[in-house]
Amino acid sequence: MQQSKVRKNVTVGMLSSIAYLLLMFDFPFPGLPNFLQIDFSDVPALIAAIVFGPIAGIAVEGIKNILHYLLQGNATGVPIGELSNFIAGVLFILPASFLYRRKKTIKSLLLGLGLGTVIMTVIMSILNYFVIMPAYTLFLNMPAMSAEATKQFVVAAILPFNMIKGILITLLLIAVMSKINTWLINQMALNYKHQA
Repeated sequence: MQQSKVRKNVTVGMLSSIAYLLLMFDFPFPGLPNFLQIDFSDVPALIAAIVFGPIAGIAVEGIKNILHYLLQGNATGVPIGELSNFIAGVLFILPASFLYRRKKTIKSLLLGLGLGTVIMTVIMSILNYFVIMPAYTLFLNMPAMSAEATKQFVVAAILPFNMIKGILITLLLIAVMSKINTWLINQMALNYKHQA
């Protein structure tokens, strides 16, 4: 049992480090504002959530964002971007984790990733309108946007950004899983054996 916990903690730590590194390699998507950066750091969190359960995935999301804030900092001094990334990541990975762990099929994984993309897109659009964008305005002392301008920005930029990000991460995860399928199966078997 102790060996299983150590193995799990080491793997979650390793996946968190990989997630942090992937977070540093973010890039803008053509046609969207440059400050909306797409990254693939949710892939290690998804792997953790699939193998060890949703709490492990949430831990990877949290650790990568804490590391990013402590090591990179940001312009506001307040971790708004990291908090946004954490919330979006958790919203995205949880449906995939729950559905795949119930029925271990590629169909259930794709359904979970699709559902996660929709949930992340909708909730992050709402949060950006009511919380995140006003927080950036407050902490960066920027002039506030009107409600209509904020709504237009959310619909034209935030909504498609999260949808595109979810689709790209889904495609990458499927490609990665095809390469590490044997490792995944072994890890899941070990994890279930120790839980039984």
